[in-house]
Amino acid sequence: MNQNIAADPNWWPHRYDPVRGHVHFVKATRNDHQSAVFLTDEYLKNAGSPRAVSLDFAATEGKKVPLHFIFHSAYCCSTLLARAFDIPGVSMGLKEPQILNDLSGWRFRGAKPEVLAPVMANVLSVLARPFDPDRCNIVKPSNLVNGLAGLILHVRPETNAIFLYAPLRDFLGSIARKGMWGRLWVRELLAKQLREGLVNVGLQGDDYLKLTDLQAAALGWIVQHHLFHQIVNKFGPQRIRTLNSNKLTGNSLNTMQELVSHFGVALDQSAIQHLVAGPVFQRHSKSDSAYDADTREAERKVGEELHADEIEKVFVWAEALAKNIGLSMNLPAPLI
Repeated sequence: MNQNIAADPNWWPHRYDPVRGHVHFVKATRNDHQSAVFLTDEYLKNAGSPRAVSLDFAATEGKKVPLHFIFHSAYCCSTLLARAFDIPGVSMGLKEPQILNDLSGWRFRGAKPEVLAPVMANVLSVLARPFDPDRCNIVKPSNLVNGLAGLILHVRPETNAIFLYAPLRDFLGSIARKGMWGRLWVRELLAKQLREGLVNVGLQGDDYLKLTDLQAAALGWIVQHHLFHQIVNKFGPQRIRTLNSNKLTGNSLNTMQELVSHFGVALDQSAIQHLVAGPVFQRHSKSDSAYDADTREAERKVGEELHADEIEKVFVWAEALAKNIGLSMNLPAPLI
């Protein structure tokens, strides 16, 4: 039975148990993937009925296809992009697998790099099982996994990635529009970045407690931007490209053409045009309500107008902070 589970893509590798070295698989068909906003307990209907299989064993079972990644800074249309690669017979977009969050949490609890690396390699091998006859899997991790992006690219040298981000003003506006929950989320992100040792901008001790919510949001954005710079410089533009979310929404056809080429996805020009004109780019990626580029832009403008004074002050502060640490607000190796 374990062998059948490990080889069957309809059993999803949901969680990792580092004590026993087991993967907890749950039943999840392609339709289940499509209906789940993210591949987490909240959205997977069979998450409460797992089957444990040795990771070492599972990594060797089943067919494997190329695996590529969409890393992102959050609130930048990354879910839309992952959904765009749900193309039966061609590719599958995997949205924020919980198992990668588990590895991030294990790292926080003290897992050593030399122990974590082979586990990561095996987990990625399991994620590379396709729904036949797909020829490629595209993984969009949670942005909480960004601290492991370098390790992912190191242990899987054939993998390419895109770093997707919203311009800082847009990001601040998005956080402000989300009210208390958005503001709480950015503080949680910053706390995690501090624990990872990723924050090195010259602030000290209780300086972080004195930040406003949008300053915390801007600082988290800067930290991710700095990390993206470092990884692009380490692995090079042949493997890593960057993408401003405004390019994705404002020039979807050209963006998808370049991205399909970067990931080696088997789509011709006609198929790309059909994809961009289809429902993925015309509906909200989480609620599935009508939501095209014009709607998104109108929503952005309303949010910015409501919080314009605060956004402008924080943007100027963040620019000065980035300049002080020698960080360009524009990422290298743009896709378009």
